[in-house]
Amino acid sequence: MIKLPKPLHDNLHFLCVEVDSQVASLQSYFESPAAAIARRIIDRAGYAYNLKVRIHGATVQKLRSSKRQAQRDLMFRSIEFIATDLERLTEISRNCVRQLEYIEAFELLGAKRYIGMLKRVRKAIGQIEPALQADDSTLAIQMGKALGRMAGDYEKLLKRYRLALREVPDHTDDLTRALFVAYEVRQMGEALVHISEAIISANLGQPVNFERFFSLRSLVSDLETDEEELQISAIAQTRSGSSISGISAGDEAENGYLAIFKDGEKRKVKEERAGVRSWHEIYPGLAPKILSYEKRGQSAALLIEHLPGHTFEQIVLNESDELVDEAFKRLTKTLKSIWKETRTKEPAQASFMHQLQKRMNEVYRIHPEFARSDGQICGVAVPSFDTLVAEVTQREKQWPAPFSVYIHGDFNVDNIIYDPMERRINFIDLHRSRYMDYVQDVSVFMVSNYRLQVLDADTRARINDLALKLYDMARREAKKQNDELFDVRLALGLARSFASSTRFILDKSLARRMFMRARYLLEQVLAIKPGKEAKYRIPMKEIFVD
Repeated sequence: MIKLPKPLHDNLHFLCVEVDSQVASLQSYFESPAAAIARRIIDRAGYAYNLKVRIHGATVQKLRSSKRQAQRDLMFRSIEFIATDLERLTEISRNCVRQLEYIEAFELLGAKRYIGMLKRVRKAIGQIEPALQADDSTLAIQMGKALGRMAGDYEKLLKRYRLALREVPDHTDDLTRALFVAYEVRQMGEALVHISEAIISANLGQPVNFERFFSLRSLVSDLETDEEELQISAIAQTRSGSSISGISAGDEAENGYLAIFKDGEKRKVKEERAGVRSWHEIYPGLAPKILSYEKRGQSAALLIEHLPGHTFEQIVLNESDELVDEAFKRLTKTLKSIWKETRTKEPAQASFMHQLQKRMNEVYRIHPEFARSDGQICGVAVPSFDTLVAEVTQREKQWPAPFSVYIHGDFNVDNIIYDPMERRINFIDLHRSRYMDYVQDVSVFMVSNYRLQVLDADTRARINDLALKLYDMARREAKKQNDELFDVRLALGLARSFASSTRFILDKSLARRMFMRARYLLEQVLAIKPGKEAKYRIPMKEIFVD
């Protein structure tokens, strides 16, 4: 049996789920072509790539961390190969969509055959993890044999298109594109056969090699240092699909980074640049400076000023109580100032339930046990989570925020930086910044604290205390502004963040606690009698306790 370290196992699981999701979207497009489905496939390029990079990085680290062992080394290399081919499936899906979007006579495709092929691909993806964990290579061999039938499907499609080219010459362009689509889907079968071979290789001890290349010369020329002395180190891969690296110079590396390099899908990087520029105009000094920007094809990159200090997450988990209190006081002071300076009279509708509905399919893919239907217990109706969300959605429309402020939009604890030397707060990752209900930032911050996967009792108490303190501060500000529905909207924001965040958590115990808190809050909101919303108070001590 192949036993993988937990980080590798988790990231491979996330990658299998993500790839299956994209192939499922392509299948949906064949069943009912729609621009929204196509855009969803195109926009999800970065996440699968970053998961592949994490797996590659983890295997390299394992290979370097201890004495060489042939069987173990070959296993890690096989995992690298599997991750590469899984990510290749998402690239093929994007290639298919780019061709399909231009086909006018969609009936010429023979979509039913593609749907069958993609179902086999998805079945094979679902067998990858069990095959890796099996005592022998039986499952892997079955994957290879089953996917061999895709070559036969491909030949039948070619025959269909050759015949159509003679009989319906007016659709030459459509049929030419259909040929490309058929070839691409056939490549899915090839990629999955390679994966099955990699699993067998791991069991039999056959080596697998791979290469990867990365460059950012087009941007680092703006830095006033010798290019040959530059050192690049990976910092993070975001869930939005961007990669973040730190750039340092030779012997000065220990003194910190010269700049931060961020690259990814062009639309998202452009949104980041626009968000930073907006903050500079609306509230100067909070966002980092953009040193350089470049776009190329569908990708773009930013060179951003490196901000000294620690993320709020680092402070909460590793620093003294005194520094935590100092950073929190500075954060609350900054938030109150932002809300005051950017407030407009325009009402804001955050639509928390709509946000949640868009994310629930991803939640259920990671935690299928949460996807339950309506039921009964001892004759008492127990609505499903989706039913609760649908019911709350109708009532939420009646509860807009009475004013708007400029918000961060992704106010997680790792997007807030505090510099103890300058006693200054800075924000990063600003691509979702906009005028909106301030409750959005409040709820995201509170849940991002709660979901930190820390078991130490004292640290958990510190985390929950911060959430309660932010609630107290925000509620006092709401009272000053006559925002009578603050608690109701915050309950919805917390429910949204608790539930949607579970798609990033494999710890079943923590995920369940968060999901049940979301359900509890929705049930509480639905129990409020119309006209009594202003009297509702969130039972914070019950929610933020472990």
